[in-house]
Formats: sequence, C-alpha cells, structure tokens
Amino acid sequence: MKPIKLAVSGKGGVGKTTVAALLCRSLADMGYSVLAVDADPDANLASALGFAEDMHITPLVAMKDLIEERTGAQSGSSGGFFKLNPKVDDLPEMIWKENNGIRLMLMGTVQKGGAGCICPESAVLKALMAHLLVYRDEAVILDMEAGIEHLGRATAGAVDRLIIVVEPGKRSIDTALKIVQLAGDIGIKDSCLIANKIRSELDRDFILQAAQGLSVIGFLPFDEACMKADMQRMAVWEADSKCLEPCRAIAEKLMEEKAGPA
Repeated sequence: MKPIKLAVSGKGGVGKTTVAALLCRSLADMGYSVLAVDADPDANLASALGFAEDMHITPLVAMKDLIEERTGAQSGSSGGFFKLNPKVDDLPEMIWKENNGIRLMLMGTVQKGGAGCICPESAVLKALMAHLLVYRDEAVILDMEAGIEHLGRATAGAVDRLIIVVEPGKRSIDTALKIVQLAGDIGIKDSCLIANKIRSELDRDFILQAAQGLSVIGFLPFDEACMKADMQRMAVWEADSKCLEPCRAIAEKLMEEKAGPA
C-alpha cells in the first residue's frame, strides 16, 4: 500500500470538511493507516470524524512550552533568534488523538503577523507540515482552510493530489478555478474536483460544463444525513452508512491512480 498525501480545499459551505472526513473513513476501511490533519482555522474535522466533544485536542500553535522547547524562543515572540528548522519528527505521536482507527492532529492558526509571520509558531507549523507530507509513510489527509489563502505555503507542493470540493453553483466553481491557478503557480499540477450535494443529472451536467475541463473524480449526492450529523455532533456515516459508498469509490480510484499501471 503506497502512502498518499491529499489536500482538500474549496469555498466555504460546500462540504469540504465532510468530504475530508469521508475520505479518511474510506481509506481507513480499505486498510490504510490514516492521519487526518485539520489545517483550517475554523476547525471542525474532529466533529465530522465523530470525535467525542470531551476528547479535547490541543492545536499545535497553542502548545507554548513545546514550541519554546523546539525553537528556543517563547511562543508569541517575533524578531528574535530561534530555530527555523526545529525537530518535529516525533511530534505526530505526541499530539494526535485517535478515534475508530483514524488519528487526528489540529494545527491551529498563528494569530499575529499575517501570512508571512516569522515567529516560533510559524516555524514549527511549517516544519511539521513538511514532515507530514514528505516523510510520513501513510495516508495523510489535510483539511485546508476554505478558499485559496493556504496555497501560499510552499509545503502544499508536496501533496499527491489537490482535491477541490465544489457544489452546483457558479461561485464554488469560480473559487475552484482560482485555487487551481494558484496551485499551479507553486508547482501543484495534479488537481481535481469532487462534486458535492448533487441532486440530479442537471446538477452533474452543470458541474461538468462549468469545470472547464478540470477532472471531476466523483460525485456525492445531497444527503440530509449530513445536516443530522452536524446537529448531533456525529460522523455522517453514523447517521447514514450508505453515504460512504460513493466516497469509497473515489478513494479507490485515487489509490489506483497513485499506484499507476499494474
């Protein structure tokens, strides 16, 4: 089983985090070792994966003592001297939580200095993201922040496939096209779409026409179980196990393409 590194993005509200969770569950059910990484400031992947509310997961950027230990500078400081390439290879096992065969890590958000912040938290985040994408021998699923902001991070160039979740609507397609363009600027050439909330053949046709030739790797039907799961803080497959079937087919296709010709 070859490891695969997937980044999931898309416009807010299209079901990006639900799709990321479904991919995690599908790959785990297929026998892969799965590490889910919530890199979205609006962190909801734990809920989508069915982690209990009392299973508290501390975001990496909030681990001030750990950041100071690894960089030699206090979290929240900037402008001083600290390690730009801190040791991070042992961090995943230290900070993840596991539920039903899926391990989850929360990255958190650097609250000061903007996207170009040079600070201890940023150094640890960047180093850990690079380690996860380049060196981990497992399936790593990154739930990235909605929109296109995260694509300025050079580590995104190490993903095997950038998956952009869209829904039947021009705005989500427009965002997807912008994401693909920016992804290409930093070296990501392998992007595809997953169409979510599909109600009819009309929706499918709209996606295919509006995608302007982008690969659509799969279609997921609109499912009210998603709303039920969200209201009850449960994994969507716990509300309706059938919702896994189309996503499992997508996961199998992704792995077949990763493996290449027999």
